[in-house]
Formats: sequence, C-alpha cells, structure tokens
Amino acid sequence: MGIELENAERDREVMKISLILATKGRVKEIERFMQSLNHQGNSLELIVVDQNEDNRLESILKESNLSFPVVHLRSEVGLSRARNVGVAFATGDIIAFPDDDCWYPAGLLTRVVSELHGQVSVDGLTGRSEDGRGQPSGGSFSRRKGPVDINNVWKTGISYTIFLRSSVCTAVGPFDEELGAGAHTRFGSGEESDYLIRTVKLGFNIQYLPDLVVYHANSILYNRNDCQKAFRYGAGMGRVLSKHRYKLSYNLYKILRPIGGALLSLLTLRARKAAYHLAIARGRLCGLWSS
Repeated sequence: MGIELENAERDREVMKISLILATKGRVKEIERFMQSLNHQGNSLELIVVDQNEDNRLESILKESNLSFPVVHLRSEVGLSRARNVGVAFATGDIIAFPDDDCWYPAGLLTRVVSELHGQVSVDGLTGRSEDGRGQPSGGSFSRRKGPVDINNVWKTGISYTIFLRSSVCTAVGPFDEELGAGAHTRFGSGEESDYLIRTVKLGFNIQYLPDLVVYHANSILYNRNDCQKAFRYGAGMGRVLSKHRYKLSYNLYKILRPIGGALLSLLTLRARKAAYHLAIARGRLCGLWSS
C-alpha cells in the first residue's frame, strides 16, 4: 500500500502543466500572476505569447526567478491567434489559458493535477472566477457541480478557469481566430465557449467544479467603454450560438434575458446599467444575424 501511495505521489509530480498566457498592454498584472505561481508546487511551464509592439515584458520575464521554464513568444494581435501559437509550443500533460490579469490562489494547480490524476475518465476541469475578496467576477456561474454540456457551458467556465489534458487540445484543434478579443471581427468573445462546445461534442468528459476558483478583478463601471465591450462580447456569443445551431427558443432566451436585466435596472433608476444590458442584447442579436 505504501508503494502505491508513493507511485501515485510521483505521478502527480510528473504531470506537467503548460500555462498559455496571451498578453497585450499589461506589466504589473503579469508580475502578480507570476508571483502567484510561486505557490503552486507542480511541474510547470509558462508560455507568454506577447502581442505588444515594444519590449516591455523582457526585463520582468528575465528577472522572474521562477523555478520552471518561461518561454517568451511573439504573435500578431488576437487572443485566439495568440493561444494557438502558445499551444503549438506546449509540452505539458495539462494545458491552461490564464488571462494576463488573473492570478491563482495558493495550491490551485496542485488541486488540478490531483483531480485529473485521480480520475482518468475526466478529460478536463473548469471552475469559477472570483475577485480575490470572495465576490463573483467574470460573469454568472453555476453553483452545481457536474459535467459541462452545450446548454450549461455559459455558466460553467471562462477561459482562465479551463484546464484540459493536452490530448483534448490535440483532438479539438485550434481556437477559432474569428472569435475573441483582438479578432479582426466584431466577435469580441466566445472563443472559449466555442472551444468547450467543440470539446463536449467530441465526447470528452469535462467536469465543472464550483469550488475550483481563479482570481480576476471585476472592473465593470457601466461606462461607454464597458457598453462597447458588452456589445462585442454579446456579438461573440451570438456568433457561437449560430455556429453551433442552437434552437430558436434558446437563442430568444439569450437575447431576452439581458433585456429583462435592462428593464429591472431602469425600474431601480440605474440607467447606465440598463444601457450595458441592452448593449449585450444588441450584440447577441447582431452576432446571430451576422452569421
């Protein structure tokens, strides 16, 4: 029994995680993320896919003093494009896609390795996002543990809370470069939802764990910039709904829900929040119509 436990512990240590970090325009947030990696205790590699036009990251990457390899790559602008560049260089057994402004709680990656090592039938994990102070961030997430499917995918993960076996990424293929921040389209989000939908359609078992949490600030101010971003994010979702041929009733629900949020905001005299919700609805409709 002791030998079996030793072997299991050794296997957990051997499992390597590749972190694909696409970034543009940030420095301090990258430093914070790298500092959070000092408290993970796993075999790692950090692949930074740099979309900056200058060399702002070179010094912090060289001076990071991390105990694992840091690979610095360049790519053209586009989140999906950058992730595809990073995945091509990944050598880990598990692949993750942290945002350049997220950070990990202590022990997160140890937990991921333990979960995937102990459940060979599980092909990947997703989790929730919080702001580091116990408050939700990055959207609305389910509190119910279970498998990810094409209907709950919108509430059971966001890109930086996704952890997949590398064999899954090989089978699914590249991210859709028409989707996501920096794409040369109006579809400013949806790339990770599209990726998960393609994953579960191929029959892979992705488990959502609501107590698997990644930290990410919640910076919505409901100003003009946020409304523009909400439109692009909504358009991305609309495009994914159309791409995967969701039922008309489901599409209508996804459009009417933010309209309901706008009405509720108006009733509570929050006009800027109402405008934000309406931008989401317009974006979703536009994304469906554009397709």
